[in-house]
Amino acid sequence: MLFLSLSKVLRQSIPLLSTLFLLTPLDAQKFKIHAVGIPLADHYAGIVAYEKYKNKMMHAEYSLEILPGPDLVRRHFRSFKETDLAFIVSPMVMDMYAKNPDFKWVGLMHRDGNALAINSRLNKFVKIDPKDSAKKRQEKVIHAIEGFKESGHDFGGFEVAVPSLLATHSTIFYKFLKDNGLKFSLQKNEGFIHLRIIKPPRSTSYMKTQNIYGKLSATEQSLPWPNMIETNGDGCIVWYSKDILKHPKGHVECIIIAKNETIEKKKIALQEVLYYIHKAGIDIEKARMKGGHDFDEIVKMVRKHIPSHTAKSIKTSLDRDTMGINFKNLNVDENAKESFREIMDLAHEAGFIKKKIDIEALASDEFHTQITESLNHE
Repeated sequence: MLFLSLSKVLRQSIPLLSTLFLLTPLDAQKFKIHAVGIPLADHYAGIVAYEKYKNKMMHAEYSLEILPGPDLVRRHFRSFKETDLAFIVSPMVMDMYAKNPDFKWVGLMHRDGNALAINSRLNKFVKIDPKDSAKKRQEKVIHAIEGFKESGHDFGGFEVAVPSLLATHSTIFYKFLKDNGLKFSLQKNEGFIHLRIIKPPRSTSYMKTQNIYGKLSATEQSLPWPNMIETNGDGCIVWYSKDILKHPKGHVECIIIAKNETIEKKKIALQEVLYYIHKAGIDIEKARMKGGHDFDEIVKMVRKHIPSHTAKSIKTSLDRDTMGINFKNLNVDENAKESFREIMDLAHEAGFIKKKIDIEALASDEFHTQITESLNHE
């Protein structure tokens, strides 16, 4: 009965596979689908899919490995044959595909999802009020930066920590500067604003240290790290990425890529994993709106895999009023491609990627599900 019930559910979202499910015996061979990601709110749906649904999967033996940073995810995906999927930031995917197009873009992990936080030292000058709008906060930060530059005092520059130059975060920060007539450098002695690579888990200690040494600093990272900085009293959030890179359904950031070999040899299992990641995204969206026990269960699942994320920071990053990240509309559709293209154009303009790619060749729409868009019709 369980098998028939699950087949009925999957038939609604995976028409191509429904017949295959019905013809496949319950003791059919399972295919290993190993995914790698990093400790971010971006990848919560992958965790929830593992915790809630791995034992319900009939064709996939789904496993998930959390690595410290995006560069390690890239290396792991490239170097280990057993790795099938990677949850990875868009510009890094562009760079990877330009060098070796042996994978496809098969889904989104989320939309929106990062934020700029300034440290307490800088905020003494900026003086952000909790009631300030995102636009007002941006204006205050820009005014403070311009004031420092014109003052002639040696503040040591304004250092901004990003997870990678090939992260969506760096591209969005570039747009923020561009929109306000400012530029960045990669060296401290080249301009007032410079970027520094800091892995996401180190961003909180980085901000604390910068405060101790009296440095003007900020960090552009995925949630919940900016939330943790704010709740720890080491700084405050200036804006969420959705305020800078505006998109009707939320901008693309971390996406799911699958090796061509996985698509060729494990297609049914891959489709099943992607379906349950989409379903997990819906679970997160419903839990954040409902609160209570359901939300607490999501928090517990996340903390099993990422204990450094406190319960408070997880709930803050998933705050239903702020909506700094969302897990709706995870298909590779025209809407997602449009956002991806905008990021590519900005990343290329900034010099983060050296070559633009053929998005249509990268993107695969054969793993679409109906379930990921279901909240839009409720």
